[in-house]
Amino acid sequence: MNNQALAILKGGGLLLRSVAVVSSSVATIVSTVLPLYLYYPIALYRLISLFLLLTLGAFVIHGVLTHILNDYIDHQSGTDAHSPAILSGGSRVIQEGYFSSEALWRFGKSLFALLAMVVAMFVIFGYYQMAILLAIGLWGAVSYSLPPLRLSYLPLVGEWLATFPSVFFLGVAGGWLMLDPTPEWVLQNAVINALFCIAWVMIHHIPDRDADRKAVPTKKTSVVWSVERFGTAFSRLPALVYFGLTGLCALWLGLDRLWAAVGLVIMTGAAVFLIFKMDVEDHQQVSACEKAILILAMVNAVWLGIFI
Repeated sequence: MNNQALAILKGGGLLLRSVAVVSSSVATIVSTVLPLYLYYPIALYRLISLFLLLTLGAFVIHGVLTHILNDYIDHQSGTDAHSPAILSGGSRVIQEGYFSSEALWRFGKSLFALLAMVVAMFVIFGYYQMAILLAIGLWGAVSYSLPPLRLSYLPLVGEWLATFPSVFFLGVAGGWLMLDPTPEWVLQNAVINALFCIAWVMIHHIPDRDADRKAVPTKKTSVVWSVERFGTAFSRLPALVYFGLTGLCALWLGLDRLWAAVGLVIMTGAAVFLIFKMDVEDHQQVSACEKAILILAMVNAVWLGIFI
């Protein structure tokens, strides 16, 4: 019993993929809550409650539900079986025997049903903003992985219709719930953090490009599309495009947020340099690049939160 409990705990820890959740979801929450603490007369207990609530939601939806559904579907299609499995290739909880795919699927359906009931309760009791935020999170988790949509198996669509709205609205949430009207800096930070997140996800897909092509159906990510269209060297193209879009947001920040713009240009420039430098054929090097960019994502989110 003790060994089984330890295995479940370890498997749950692997499933969460906490580093990814912290560097994307929690970072974008901090990017909004930090300015509320620094520049607005809002009671500290309210900000702590807000941060804990949003962080809990991020871990439950992005860390648990999204990863359960993604791991289950990628196991069914076979892509995770062929993945080099360094940082990519799912959490590996199915492949390493922590959970069966059937058990993971049952838990995923139950968790979705529970969260859907929470959305309904929010609507019934008039918490419409919370209902909208949670519903968007559920949409992102379900549409990204589950058929018939399975948006992660299509180039561009998965990033823009599932990942972007999920991370963007998580970034907007703090300002939307606490301030009326919502300031422009909230939207700016949310857009930039969401684009930064998509950019590093594109790097995450590079080691899996061959595994994704062997999947049934083919997991035709933007990386796979770029490889099939232009060759292996262009597997870095989607990440470069998204970091280019992220860097261009410095023009939106303008002189009103000069230091935020300068920091953004430095962070995206460093990321682009790392991407050009990495050998896309060396999975270990790609993963090392991804780790470095995860750190840049967190630093960038905090920087944007300081200089509003």
